[in-house]
Amino acid sequence: MKAFITHRFDALSEWISRMLGNPSSFLAACALVALWGLSGPAFDFSDTWQLVINTGTTIATFLMVFLLQNTGNRTIAEMQDHLHRLGRQNAEIIGQLRALNAASPATMPTKTLAMASEAA
Repeated sequence: MKAFITHRFDALSEWISRMLGNPSSFLAACALVALWGLSGPAFDFSDTWQLVINTGTTIATFLMVFLLQNTGNRTIAEMQDHLHRLGRQNAEIIGQLRALNAASPATMPTKTLAMASEAA
């Protein structure tokens, strides 16, 4: 059950990040704040009018903290996976180079260049 909920939350947070992390969403938020500001005289800049924007921004900020944390956790996990993969590849290449050097030190530069061209 926990894996199901985690998977659904990851999918939801990824979708929300894609939807909210673009210029049009920012412009929509700016328009909403401008509309709220322009509506002030109609509500006589009352406490309720101010409470609307305060409550909305507080709730949005609270929810975005969790989405940002989830995105950060996924990014860190992906970076760790890439670093581990690069470490394994580096260890393999060093092992191959040491084997080549031990087998025939005279032809080392030629074989090293051949390996480098194969890897590229």
